[in-house]
Amino acid sequence: MARRNNRLATGLMALALMAGTDPARAQDTPAAGYTADQAAEAATLLADRITVTGDKTLVAEGAVEVFWQQNRLTASRVTYDQSTDRMLIEGPIRLVQPGQSGAVTLASQADLSRDMQNGVLIGARMVLARELQIAANRVERRDGEITTLYDAVGSSCQVCASDPTPLWEIRARTITHDAPARVLRFDHAQFRLMGVPLLWTPVLSMPDPTVDRMDGILRPRFTNSSRMGFGVELPYFLTLGPSADLTLKPFVATDWSSTLGMRYRQALDNGYVLVNGALSRDSLRENETRGYLFANGWFGVQGGYQLGVQLQVVTDPAYLVDYDISDIDRLWSGVTLDRVTRNEMIWMRAGNTHSIREGESNSTQPMLAGDYSWTRLFRPRYLGGLASVEWNVHTLNRASTLDYDTAEDYDDVPDGRDMLRTSLELNWQRNWLLPAGILATSQARLATDVFSVRNDQVYEGDTIRAQPTLGMEVRWPWVATSGSASHVIEPVAQILWSPDNLKAAPNEDSVLVEFDEGNLFSLSRYPGGDTRERGLRANLGMSWTRMDAAGWSFGMTAGRVFRAEDLDQFSTGSGLSGRTSDWLLGGTLTTTTGLTISNRALFDDELDISRDELRFAYLGPKYQLTTGYIWMKPNELEGRPQATDELVMMGGVNMNPEWRGTFNTRYDFTAERMARAGLGLRYANECIAMDLSLSRRFTSSSSVKPETSFGFQVQLAGFGSDSQTGTAARACRG
Repeated sequence: MARRNNRLATGLMALALMAGTDPARAQDTPAAGYTADQAAEAATLLADRITVTGDKTLVAEGAVEVFWQQNRLTASRVTYDQSTDRMLIEGPIRLVQPGQSGAVTLASQADLSRDMQNGVLIGARMVLARELQIAANRVERRDGEITTLYDAVGSSCQVCASDPTPLWEIRARTITHDAPARVLRFDHAQFRLMGVPLLWTPVLSMPDPTVDRMDGILRPRFTNSSRMGFGVELPYFLTLGPSADLTLKPFVATDWSSTLGMRYRQALDNGYVLVNGALSRDSLRENETRGYLFANGWFGVQGGYQLGVQLQVVTDPAYLVDYDISDIDRLWSGVTLDRVTRNEMIWMRAGNTHSIREGESNSTQPMLAGDYSWTRLFRPRYLGGLASVEWNVHTLNRASTLDYDTAEDYDDVPDGRDMLRTSLELNWQRNWLLPAGILATSQARLATDVFSVRNDQVYEGDTIRAQPTLGMEVRWPWVATSGSASHVIEPVAQILWSPDNLKAAPNEDSVLVEFDEGNLFSLSRYPGGDTRERGLRANLGMSWTRMDAAGWSFGMTAGRVFRAEDLDQFSTGSGLSGRTSDWLLGGTLTTTTGLTISNRALFDDELDISRDELRFAYLGPKYQLTTGYIWMKPNELEGRPQATDELVMMGGVNMNPEWRGTFNTRYDFTAERMARAGLGLRYANECIAMDLSLSRRFTSSSSVKPETSFGFQVQLAGFGSDSQTGTAARACRG
């Protein structure tokens, strides 16, 4: 306590002297010795010993601390001359500056002004944002904003005494840090990798580590493709105000290919806009200008609605794959509008689809389509339970006007069929809790559809139909405890009735039917409203879940559909055809080690599998693996003339804190070939990240050819806030 009081007393004396008042008055009446303005401009000095020589010189020794506003300096000795308003400082010196850069400067000697905003530091090292460090023989500070380092070297790599050469460094005659602009300027800069000079430039300007957005060149990307040769992409970032920016991406390749890509982003008060695009001239399609444009926008509009806008256009079917932009082969452009409240949902979608899929015609497919859905929930006073009313509108249009199917895309659908369907559904459901914990549910639905069909010899004209559905469901959950595990078993029985007959109408939105745990107990297993499930049927199922106290769990679901009569509603291979459906069996295992395994299978009484899906995922600290396998029987009505038999895998391995390898592959067992495969290798530490990739696309068509590509990227930490490369820091040895 005595030492602290002495430091405070000497600090008051120093404050008086450095504020320009008589230090003798400071200990008696410190507040009266100087004005408030002088106190605000004065620097505060604390030390173990302070001596005053004459009226103008102050010497502070022992754990010296100097404070001015938010600046803080620590040193072993400070000599302050009031006549020159300068401080001669002996190290070790540590100067902490305020502001966004959070700069910390270390030095052996310094000559600074009282406010520490101007002066010279000798043998200094400056650290910005705890990331980029710059060492220099001499440092000059001007107005606390401009710091110039002479004969300087900058790096974000850790430097060891046993190995003083950093992995990378930039040497320059001068490095100037402009704190307000948050820019580093290098004069006669030389880039070195492991001590070897690789690049020299007379002038170089880069953002400091605190910058989020600033005009300038982004990290380059190097590629080598079997079709385009060696290529370089050098993006340039442009800020367009505080809420918008533009990135230009020029790309050139040795095989006479040149591309100008772009990305535009703008944040709005009520949404955002994102535009990506490119124009190319290459040898793949000589004398053609190729390109694409993808634009997305989201806007919050009056009344709580959310408006979405999307535009997707491309010049030719192969462009997106040639330039590794996307694998999508159906481009949708249009608008969406939705609003969701507690008891109401409104959703609308309208637009046009352009197909670049081989063998698919844009004139005979329903590319122009629109959907509208309105759902309202309410609770009937006399019936109880929960009821809903749902209004749907579905419309589609084909470019062709033919009212019959041609051999061009023989699919039993008229090439020019246009259709409008309006549906109104009334749903009601009420739960009942019975003795022994049995939960019963009564269900009812009345669906009314109005169709208007054009250019169809079979369904031409207007059709009105209605279908009631009644149902009852019973669930009886059982809970048991065995040792450290809890078991939940729940048998479910549901019986539904709908008329056997339903007026025929075109089926456009329910061609693909999927039978799984999600729709085992649905009133209709068709995904859309163009057709609906009919007849008397019973849905039976049982689920079992085991939850272990150790944290892992295992669950299984089994079920089947029984029908009073086979109405020939579902195609063979869907798992739902016949009087009895296939058996549905699904299981999921989840552990605390990051392992998840799930499988779903459909098979008949002879154990003949019609569909099987396996998903495997392991996310461990060292190894990561995700696998998906699917097998489906051929189904001509679902556009699957051959069996689907595919395996997709992707994973990675953390070899050590700095090295990581990745891989991905997709194999088609039916075609007995790979569709795509790729390898990746990444090295990242506290100052640099390097990515190397190798990929091979095996698929080919009339517009797309197989291709092998190499990619390489390097990122240096310390320049811009998005430059963090990795958390691993190299260890110093010896």
